[in-house]
Amino acid sequence: LSSKEMPVSHSNTEPSSRGELLQYKCHITLDPNTMNAQLALSEDDRRATLLREETTYPNHPERFLRWRQILSKASLSDGGRCYFEVEWRKKRVTVAVAYRDIARAGPMTDVAFGFNEKSWALECNTSSSYKFIHKAVKTPISGPWTSRIGVYLDHREGVLAFYSVSDTVTLLHRVQTVFTRPLYAGLWFGGYQGAYAEFCELHKENP
Repeated sequence: LSSKEMPVSHSNTEPSSRGELLQYKCHITLDPNTMNAQLALSEDDRRATLLREETTYPNHPERFLRWRQILSKASLSDGGRCYFEVEWRKKRVTVAVAYRDIARAGPMTDVAFGFNEKSWALECNTSSSYKFIHKAVKTPISGPWTSRIGVYLDHREGVLAFYSVSDTVTLLHRVQTVFTRPLYAGLWFGGYQGAYAEFCELHKENP
């Protein structure tokens, strides 16, 4: 299923090209206090890498304890629009948006991105496949495989869209819903040691 089959937004101003999406670019850094112990952060807090074994981080109530996840420091918008891109490598990296109060410990249905009503996720796999996940329902997505995923959020209009990004952008899946509080970007690693995902530095003049 591709969200290209879904109804288009009632808004006439929803972006349709990468150039238009980049008008809403947002700078994202990751929150080390939420980082699972099997992840490591780059110095600029933009890249998370999956480690072979768990390391030791200070105890913090925001930290994900079992699931290899991390959230952004700041919310994605103040009710407005936001666009970001994630470059990923190796098997099964999930790009998500979530409410800040998603559980940090407990069963998969409480914590894992996409497996509850508090998060929406796109699972990316090196087998050239995608799955959109929400409330534990996995929807296979067709579309061109790339190592860069774009995410567009219009919080006020309740629009969330995932894109495959290369020289152009291709819509993979689009959600129309009602968001009730601020959303944060998230990453979940289900693959192997060395897998990483990085929030890209975007410029409006990018092709």
